[in-house]
Amino acid sequence: MDHAMETTQKRSFKQWISSGKIQKRLVVVTFMFLPLLLLLVFTYIPFAKMVQFSFFDMKYLGGRDFVGLDNYKEVFGRDGVFSSLLVSLYYMGGGVVQLALALFFATLMVFKVKGESFFKATLFFPYLICGIAIGFIFKFFYARGFVLDTLLQMFGMDAERIPMWLQDQSINNISLAATSVWRYTGQNVVLFLGAMMSVDKELYEAASLDGANRWHQFKYIILPSIKSIIVLNIILCVSGCLSAFEPPYVITNGMAGTGTYFVIMNRLAHENQRVGLACAMAIILLFIIIVFTVGQKLFFKYAFNDGTEDKSKAAAAARKKREKGGKA
Repeated sequence: MDHAMETTQKRSFKQWISSGKIQKRLVVVTFMFLPLLLLLVFTYIPFAKMVQFSFFDMKYLGGRDFVGLDNYKEVFGRDGVFSSLLVSLYYMGGGVVQLALALFFATLMVFKVKGESFFKATLFFPYLICGIAIGFIFKFFYARGFVLDTLLQMFGMDAERIPMWLQDQSINNISLAATSVWRYTGQNVVLFLGAMMSVDKELYEAASLDGANRWHQFKYIILPSIKSIIVLNIILCVSGCLSAFEPPYVITNGMAGTGTYFVIMNRLAHENQRVGLACAMAIILLFIIIVFTVGQKLFFKYAFNDGTEDKSKAAAAARKKREKGGKA
């Protein structure tokens, strides 16, 4: 009798494990295991160790001395750390230009121009290049007497009047921000174009029949339809500008007033071996990015209802207030 009960239990387990619902769950768990393992090993564990290291005075090799919040206090009291965030304003300005150009090029492609595939591939190609390689390309592009200077002289500009693109502090950060514009414009073109292609083409045809030109179609059809993508790109752009690293590190090594927060953090970690202090800087930068991201999200949610409605919540609230005043 005991043997019969065990056989029934075994059969029940086999039936349970072979059921369709359990098989689906096993497939999901199996396919999720490796990505979750990689995420744990290369993201969450290193982040937890970075938080731990931020409370120690330590180098990469050697002993560790627990200092508590002293590293965070030193970050806030150290000269040049938070002032380096002002350099990010140049990259934010470049981000505005980048998004405007991407929106312009994407709109042109929606309205079908000759050589659309060629221009799309040409614009997107810089994004495929490694950031370090782009840094070296522009390092020689801006170097005195090299590509840019030669081109300007070919167009008749006097060599003595050409500025020092990487040494002149009035223009070097603008030059570095231009490299980011060149690299990321194509990525934003693809994002905008994908959103624009989802708009029903019959709307364009109906607008054309009503006499709307391309500008009207862009203003009243395309722009309201892709507000959510525009908001997303702005948030990603600002977050990326705050953590700009490759252009100033590779092209100027952060000299002549081009050092961003990330460049200073890298210098402290690898050149000065202040690993604990650099980790504290990384944690503080993370909170700054979170604050900026949440702030932008709340602003756009209030101003444009997260990009999903044409009228802002502020305008709707003002209209309701006027209606109540009229009834009274």
